[in-house]
Amino acid sequence: MTPTLTVSDEVRALAPGFTHVAVEAYGLVNGPSTESSSALLDDAARRLAVRLDGRAPHEDPHMAAWREVYTAFGSKPSRTRNSAEALAKRALSGAGLPRVNVLVDVYNAVSVAHLIPVGGEDLDLIQGGMRLVRATGEEDFPTVAAGEETVEHPDAGEVVWCDEAGVTCRRWNWRQGPRTRLTERTASGLFLLEGLAPVPVSEVTAAAGELAELLEKFSPQARITVHAPQPAA
Repeated sequence: MTPTLTVSDEVRALAPGFTHVAVEAYGLVNGPSTESSSALLDDAARRLAVRLDGRAPHEDPHMAAWREVYTAFGSKPSRTRNSAEALAKRALSGAGLPRVNVLVDVYNAVSVAHLIPVGGEDLDLIQGGMRLVRATGEEDFPTVAAGEETVEHPDAGEVVWCDEAGVTCRRWNWRQGPRTRLTERTASGLFLLEGLAPVPVSEVTAAAGELAELLEKFSPQARITVHAPQPAA
């Protein structure tokens, strides 16, 4: 069943140009990174380099817009980068992009190639609907620090994604918690592509279409739905 995705009025006011596109997939086959998924990441890094043409990722207008929003809710964007900028920075460095598992490789490749934050959640692990809200600071964020399981709490006013069990991603799209992440056992996934003006909604939709095609390539029997863009206004 498709979980409801709700954007709070406070977040709408903070970022009136926000749009998200959800890709829902069932019957996925995941596993360790392969030569094919690794090649996707290499190709994404090449596409990114062409797109930026010598500029730093934060100089891209879309990444600049995310930095403005992060600053607006009290985060320092140079220290806690949105997921697309963080991946882009790694892609252009000597470290290169991480290889995690096939599904994560696929959505990371789309994120880097299009410079659009993309997240992936295991649908079987999400509890209830998902909401994008400004945190009170009391919410639980189960995570791992220094190899140990721990529970953090977001800052008051921080933008977070959460479900009925707690926060699933801090600082909008900065750091996902381990509770709902995609693992090699994942068979059903919800992928969320997030855009801010000035990126056209059509570009976010095109990236979602590319993601759906790649998911089908790696899981030919999967049932995949690309939902209509949902503006926050």
